[in-house]
Order: sequence, then C-alpha cells, then structure tokens
Amino acid sequence: MLVLGVESSCDETGLALYDTQRGLLAHALYSQVAMHEQYGGVVPELASRDHIRRAIPLLEQVLAEGGLERGMIDAIAYTQGPGLAGALLVGASIACGLGLALDKPVLGVHHLEGHLLSPLLADDPPAFPFVALLVSGGHTQLMRVDGVGQYALLGETMDDAAGEAFDKSAKLLGLGYPGGPAISRLAEFGDPDVYTLPRPMLHSKNLDFSFSGLKTAVLTVVKNRITNICEQDKANVARAFVDAMVDVLTAKCLAALKQTGLKRLVIAGGVGANRQLRDALNAAAAKKRFRVYYPALEFCTDNGAMIAFAGAMRLQIHPDAAKRDYAFNVRPRWPLDELRIT
Repeated sequence: MLVLGVESSCDETGLALYDTQRGLLAHALYSQVAMHEQYGGVVPELASRDHIRRAIPLLEQVLAEGGLERGMIDAIAYTQGPGLAGALLVGASIACGLGLALDKPVLGVHHLEGHLLSPLLADDPPAFPFVALLVSGGHTQLMRVDGVGQYALLGETMDDAAGEAFDKSAKLLGLGYPGGPAISRLAEFGDPDVYTLPRPMLHSKNLDFSFSGLKTAVLTVVKNRITNICEQDKANVARAFVDAMVDVLTAKCLAALKQTGLKRLVIAGGVGANRQLRDALNAAAAKKRFRVYYPALEFCTDNGAMIAFAGAMRLQIHPDAAKRDYAFNVRPRWPLDELRIT
C-alpha cells in the first residue's frame, strides 16, 4: 500500500510517500522559520497562506523522487490535529481535494501519533511496548505505548511545554526565533557553576512536569542584570537553563521506566534533537541498562514522513479507516489518549 502523507499543523509543510512493502520512498519539507523570524514567532495567517503555496510543488517533488505518478497512490493521510486551525484546514483541504480528484480514500492522522511512531522509521526500530517522551514546542508528555493506537498517558506538563520554555527563555536572552537551538548552542559556552535555576517538580511523586517557573527564573536573572549582562553571562544563564531542563526530563523518564518496568525509551518531538538531552539520556541508559531510541534528526521536527507512516500503520490494522467521504473537519485540540484501535 502506497500512502501519501500531508503535514501542515504549524510552520512546516511536509509531504511524503510511504510504501508498506518498500518503506519510505520520498519526503520533502519546507520550513517557514525565515518568514516568521522577523515576528519573533509563528504568525498563523502567514503560516496558512504559505502552506497553500508550498504543498503542490512539494507533492510533485516527492512523486518525482519516488519515480511515481499520482494515480499510483492508494490512500492519503493528513494531519487532522492538533495544531493551528487555519494551517490544519489547508492540509486537510488539499488532501481531501486530491482524494476526490484521484478517487482515493483519505485518513485524518493525529499529529502527536506521527511523532510518537517516527522512531519506527529507523533501520533499528524499537519493539512494543515502550515508554515515550513526547517533547516539543506545544507538548510535553510521557506515554506508555503498547502498540499502534494503544497509548496510556503517564504524565504531562501542567503549564508551559519544554519547547515553549526553550523559546521563551531564548527570547529573554535576546536570541530570537526559533530559540531552542540557539539557547542550546549558547549553553555550550556557559559556566555551569555561575547560576543554579530551579528544577520544577523534580521530586514530585508523579510524572507530571512544570516549566513556567523555570522560565520565570530566567526572567528574574535577566532583569537583575539588565544593565550589564554580557555575552558570557548570557551563556552562563543559558547553561543553567539547559542543565535544569535536561535534569527534569531525564529524571522523569527514569521514573516512568521504573514505574512501568519497561526497558525501552523513545524520545519524539523537536526537543528530542537537543544534544544535551541526548547525551544525558544516553549516559543514564548505559548506567541503568535500558535502551533509548530517537528519530533521525530530520524527523524530529514536523514532517510528512511521520504522517504517511502513521497513516499506513493504522490502515494495516484497520483497512477501512480511510474513507471516500471528502467532507472534512480539523481538531486544533485533540488529546492523544482519545486514540484507540479496536
């Protein structure tokens, strides 16, 4: 089965072709970062308009790379939610329009399920069951994953997501947008002994997170040094922030593995590309004798490959999940634990 994936939940337009027999055949991605950078964050209306411009050229690109024609597609999977409503509507309308034109069934896919399953695209994928940390700009959740469509929420953030805290703290340091990669790079030059920032909920008796206080602590330090903060001091603050974030995420992952008794940990989402987090988790895995899996760096951010793959996995279990009913709706808010395959 050949599945076309369409991703448009935020500021990346992604299309991909996944074949259940041959694997990922082609994928293409256009990032809107340069466009949104001047505004310091994503402008939803601009994001929606840009998805319209990019989707069809990207479709032609993946078809050419895969050596395929439109009529060879068996089904079309698109991101139905969560995400920006306008951006989701663009992807949904393009997918359903293509489905109608080609007489192919369409399937709405949960964006976070795509992230959750993206490590399975690797040459050495994890086996079920496993613990997954979904960590991105909009979500921070720990899940137990027993199979496709079999998810149990273990813990989640009570306020800011980890990626959101990265971006907001980077903005406080004058690092611009996107802030996550910038603050991580700056942290490499920081002195770990200059500042100590709080580790929110590090010792709580649950698997929930809270990062609003960590962001506020960065704000307090910056305000106290506003007249004379230098580049080295910015690096010191960045180092303290990253160290605190990594400590909390690592500790919660270890607690989740202990609670479930599992020995496989999957990291998914944009923050999963963070080098300091990967180093800490790899060190913990070597010490505690568990295995940690990451998606390829190109699949950490939003992409069409994960949507095509998630759609294909669902269709293998439930072939009738894709419909030729081309009326569509999107779900900007859509809890992952609502997904079930029976």
